[in-house]
Amino acid sequence: MKRLIGLFLCFLFLVHLGAAFAAELTAEEIIRRRDHNEYVNTASAEAEMIIVNNNRKTTKTMVSYADEDNGLVIFTNPRDRGTKFLKRGDDLWMFFPDAEELIKISGHMLNQGMMGSDFSYQDIMESDKLTDLYDFTLLGEEELNGRPCYVLEGIAAPGKEVSYYRRKSWVDKEKFIGWKEELYARSGRLLKVMETKRIEQIGERWYPMEMVMEDKLRKNTRTEFIVRAIEFNPEIPADTFTLENLR
Repeated sequence: MKRLIGLFLCFLFLVHLGAAFAAELTAEEIIRRRDHNEYVNTASAEAEMIIVNNNRKTTKTMVSYADEDNGLVIFTNPRDRGTKFLKRGDDLWMFFPDAEELIKISGHMLNQGMMGSDFSYQDIMESDKLTDLYDFTLLGEEELNGRPCYVLEGIAAPGKEVSYYRRKSWVDKEKFIGWKEELYARSGRLLKVMETKRIEQIGERWYPMEMVMEDKLRKNTRTEFIVRAIEFNPEIPADTFTLENLR
C-alpha cells in the first residue's frame, strides 16, 4: 500500500511538473503578448510632454492620429500651436506655422531630440511590432517595482533598420506591459532608458499611460510623456495624412 501511495504521489508530481513546463512561454510568445497590448493599428490621442532640463521644465501638449504606417502630431500649447509632424511610411515632415515652412526630416536629423525632448525623431518613426524588428531571447525573471517581470534581450533582426541595435526589456508577467527598456548601440553603449510609470486597462488591453525617457548621452535631462486620452480604432478621414493637410 505504501508503495502504491508513493507511486501515486510521484505521478501527481510529474503531472504538475509537466503542466508547469507546458505553461512556460517562449521569448517570442511574451513579446507577441506585449505587442497585442501596446501596438496600435489606428488610434487618436491627447497627450502631454514635459521636458526636464536641469531644473527647467517645458510642457508641450498635442493631439495625434495614427493609422498603421501613417501618423500625424499637432501641437496645441501656445508656444508651439500649429506645429505639425506628418509620418507617411518611411518619410517624416515638419510644418512650422509662423514661417509657413515645410521641412523633410531625414539623415542625421532623425537622431535629434524631437522638439528638444529625449525622444528622437527616429523614435517616433518606428511603428512596427517589436516581433517584426527584433529577435528576442529570454534572459530570466526579476521583480521590478513590486511586479514580477520577464527579462528579455532583443537584437535587431537581419535587414531591419532600427534606432537601437539591442534592447533589454522588463515585461510584466501578468499584464504583458513593458515596464522598463534599456536601449543600446551596436557598440554596447547604453543610449537611453525608458520606464513606464502608469498603465491603464482599456477594453481588453493594458496600455502605458505615463512614461519617462532619459537620454544617457545628455546630462540632467528626462522627458515625461503622459497620455491624457486615447481612442482605439476611430474613424479617421482619408485626407488626414496628406501633405496638403499639413499646411
